[in-house]
Amino acid sequence: MLGVESRMKGRGPGMRKLLGILGFFCLWITAQAQMKIPPETVQQWASEFSVQLRDFTIKYSGSLLLQKKLKDVESIIKIVELDGDDLVKDYSDEIERMLGSKMKSVKRLAESAEDADLYHEFNASLEFDYYNSMLINTVDEDGNNVELGGEFPLEENEHFNNLLVNTQQSDIQVPTNVYNKDPNILNAIYNSEALNDVFISNFQKDPTLTWQYFGSSTGFFRIYPGIKWTPDSNGVAAFDCRNRNWYIQAATSPKDIIIMVDISGSMKGLKMTIAKHTINTILDTLGENDFVNVIAYTDYVRYVEPCFKGTLVQADLDNREHFKQLVENLHVKGEAKIKNAMKESFKILNEARANGQGSMCNQAIMLITDGAMEDFESVFEEFNWPERRVRVFTYLIGREMTFAQNTKWIACNNKGYYTHISTLADVQENVMEYLHVLSRPMVINHDHDIIWTEAYMDTVLPNTKELFTTKAQSLLLMTSVAMPVFSKKKETLSHGILLGVVGSDIPLMEVMKLAPRYMLGAHGYAFLITNNGYILAHPDLRPLYKDGKKLKPKPNYNSVDLSEVEWEDTEEKLRTAMVKGETGSISLNIRASVDKGKRPLYLTNDYFYTNIDETPFSFGMVLTRGHGRLMFVGNVSVEEGLHDLTSPDLSIASEWTYCETDIDPGHRKYTQLQAAIRYLLGKEPDLECDEVLLQQTLFDAVVTAPLEAYWNALMLNDRVEPGVETAFLGTRAGLMRIMRYAGVESRVAKRFLTPADKDNLFTIDHFPLWYRLAVENTPGSFYYFPINDKGVKFMVATTAVTVSSEGKTAMAGAIGVQFSLDWLEKRFWAIAKQPSDTDCSNIEGVCPLSCEAVDLNCFLVDNNGFIMLSKERSEVGRFFGEVDGSVMASLIKMGMYKKVSLFDYQAMCKNNHHHSSSARPLLSPFYSIAALMRWLFSNALMFLLDFNLCGLWHSDYFVDAHKQKKVEPLQPCDTAYPGFMYDSSVREANSLIKCGRCQKMFVVQQIPDSNLVLVVTQADCDCSRQYGSILLEPKEIKYIATVKCNRMKSQKVRRRPESCHAYHPKEDAKECGGAAAISPSLALFSASLLVWSLLLRWT
Repeated sequence: MLGVESRMKGRGPGMRKLLGILGFFCLWITAQAQMKIPPETVQQWASEFSVQLRDFTIKYSGSLLLQKKLKDVESIIKIVELDGDDLVKDYSDEIERMLGSKMKSVKRLAESAEDADLYHEFNASLEFDYYNSMLINTVDEDGNNVELGGEFPLEENEHFNNLLVNTQQSDIQVPTNVYNKDPNILNAIYNSEALNDVFISNFQKDPTLTWQYFGSSTGFFRIYPGIKWTPDSNGVAAFDCRNRNWYIQAATSPKDIIIMVDISGSMKGLKMTIAKHTINTILDTLGENDFVNVIAYTDYVRYVEPCFKGTLVQADLDNREHFKQLVENLHVKGEAKIKNAMKESFKILNEARANGQGSMCNQAIMLITDGAMEDFESVFEEFNWPERRVRVFTYLIGREMTFAQNTKWIACNNKGYYTHISTLADVQENVMEYLHVLSRPMVINHDHDIIWTEAYMDTVLPNTKELFTTKAQSLLLMTSVAMPVFSKKKETLSHGILLGVVGSDIPLMEVMKLAPRYMLGAHGYAFLITNNGYILAHPDLRPLYKDGKKLKPKPNYNSVDLSEVEWEDTEEKLRTAMVKGETGSISLNIRASVDKGKRPLYLTNDYFYTNIDETPFSFGMVLTRGHGRLMFVGNVSVEEGLHDLTSPDLSIASEWTYCETDIDPGHRKYTQLQAAIRYLLGKEPDLECDEVLLQQTLFDAVVTAPLEAYWNALMLNDRVEPGVETAFLGTRAGLMRIMRYAGVESRVAKRFLTPADKDNLFTIDHFPLWYRLAVENTPGSFYYFPINDKGVKFMVATTAVTVSSEGKTAMAGAIGVQFSLDWLEKRFWAIAKQPSDTDCSNIEGVCPLSCEAVDLNCFLVDNNGFIMLSKERSEVGRFFGEVDGSVMASLIKMGMYKKVSLFDYQAMCKNNHHHSSSARPLLSPFYSIAALMRWLFSNALMFLLDFNLCGLWHSDYFVDAHKQKKVEPLQPCDTAYPGFMYDSSVREANSLIKCGRCQKMFVVQQIPDSNLVLVVTQADCDCSRQYGSILLEPKEIKYIATVKCNRMKSQKVRRRPESCHAYHPKEDAKECGGAAAISPSLALFSASLLVWSLLLRWT
């Protein structure tokens, strides 16, 4: 015992020291856990800062003065409640009139083209010079004009997107693969010269017309006004008008198509490449009124998309692109057995017709093969004869002609057409033949159906990419109206000869201008959909996406369904009613969002809708319940209003139509403000102006005029604080006043409220962001939010102003001030610290408290959770949950912030698809050399075998035939993402968060009369291990296979086109194609095939 005691004594001083350190450490830990931030101190800071912030924003914005001026005029104004039913009828009538005038123009073109052909005798030796749009204004080495390229005056024209055009003359575009001096081409071009006068006359009658054109069945394209055509990067004019949707839809009625492709072993190599290209070309001829499926066959039947087994799917852009991707991965094997595949195809088409599915019009099977050896007559006897309701078109692939007669027999005995495709260059022309066959009944009947296309983006014209960045995305699109042109000659009547298609483009922006924004209010809007429920125009349609630095059209940009934008219409009541062409209204509670989807809003929208007669379109309009339905009307004299309308600080919405400046070319030089002033002065009495909008603009100019004097007085008599940069206001009439307190050199926010700052201006698509946020906030209370403009950070404060009359209150506008982050920091940090001599006797917790202390973090956070102010400037503008997930999670749990689930059905996600053979070169370095040799040989072989001049210059040989299809890095997808909203009834909160060895305290206090909260947290307790960041990043919605399949093949309600031309008793079905045999040297051919097969085995 003594030994033990002595040992303990010996260790005494060291043990006591250790225990002392441990005790101190425990006390330190306890102190960490018990750090207390006094809520009353934070509350005092919030109150003081609220007063300073409110005084500052009221002073520099002038909001109280504007509200007083509006109060003064309440006795002379009238508040009206908008009647949505009346408005939707008025606007749809305007749209009908506009589109009706375009249809009349196209009818005049069709009549002229048919008359010119009727009185023209074909002249095989015709010599005729015309203006070739590729060659105009081109000279040779001697300075002389090249053939077909004479002098063709071009002038920049604002009406045609500032392109160089000739409004006195049309010109001709001929695709590179069409010989521009072919007798058929020359005769058709000569005939179409008659259209020149009609083009000009149409444009004079309706100056709002844009491009007018004639697409010939021979391949040329006459366009007015004439332009200089720009070839692609390979110097090729690849554009073929016969591929365009307007041509195909006008030339044929809706159709159900089954594409049958032979993938037996004999189809390997170049044959399969040609077959795939043929399938893709057929798919490109289909539109949203058509239905399709693709079957690959060997000794068994295989659907390229198993999900679509036994059915037809709508041939919209989405499904067509999906089929193309699947076709790209087809591989050859086995022996061809056509009979079972043909039976399957007939069954699909017969069931669709029996069940009232598909197009309920034309039906056809496209057989792509290198030979048909079986006895298949029994199949036709069972399924198609004698009515021959299903046409069969056959495409014989390759140079082998052994089975040509069999393949032709199939087409000729089923009212189809046979073609022989031996090169890639042959594909385009041969596929087009089926359209001429399908058009026969319509041509013989002489039914001039006018068609309207779905929305599309014209990527042919030179400055499309510039438009991407300068126009509202949803209004970049256009629709075309088109009409077929027939031969009226009696001797060719039974042949049903289609001469071509005439048409005109209508920019959807011009259509939507007929539903003026000022009537619809801050959150209201108008939209158009097709008979298939797809969107033509909608402010939430986003047809472009960013791929690196480039803006590109999304693959499915024109097949976005209304239900994917108006996704709160879960039962699709709105969609169904509109697709059916009904007139009515419906109300929906919706989750909207502004500021690029970051800020959710709960709104109640009233939808009003009706059809547009003689078109497949339906028009819809939205008024937001509450302030969106109320509008005030004021009245002042023109003299009084004009004085204030000419103030230098005043502007009006440049994209709105106060006066129609596009009708008379002499008016196009005026801005909207200049046109309005000249009209009001009586200098331009012929201008067509919106009297209601002009009267409201004049009234707003008078009521807001005192603000100009007020702001100028601040500049002159009072020293403006550094950091105060811009005061601004806006009214429902699109009027804005701007005061720049700071010069452009010293301003942080140099882009704010400049023409480039579309988000914060009145555009045809939307009201400014600050206006939309203000009207959803309490009038008189300022709404503060940060803006991060490409790394430049600044603040905006905005509030709504109102007028009242007879118990109704309407929004008159919004007013605000923009200031720098420096100003906010300077003011806040000065308040958020207690001096060292603070009396701390009655304060429980840390005292004096200072946001400058290293152990404290202080944030100003807005109502959607975005940081207005932080010690770390890099955190300003970010979502608070990203910076401190632990505190944000606690605030959500306490109910201070509520999560709002939002969805995006137009998203683009990373493509995880990898090409099936992408790893092959890695496995065998020798493979790439072999592949190169095979490619070189195949081209050399084609050169020797094919002296088809057209084929030699066709870029398909050198580009498309052997290149691996590029896999896009992004693909369309559906995503879900969160938004957050502050519950203003929860004014304060404080709590401890347990984070391992420490406890983190935080205090949150509402800043009165604002949308901000002050968050003070303990900085030295790291909770990142226990609480991850809360992100706003969208997450892709992954559908299980069965759900994905059902979504892909689901047939939503749609309205079929009214006309169908599938049959005519006088049709001459004997014209069913032929073969042009080519007889190369047998020795050369055999040797070539031998080397080819060796190379195939080698690789």
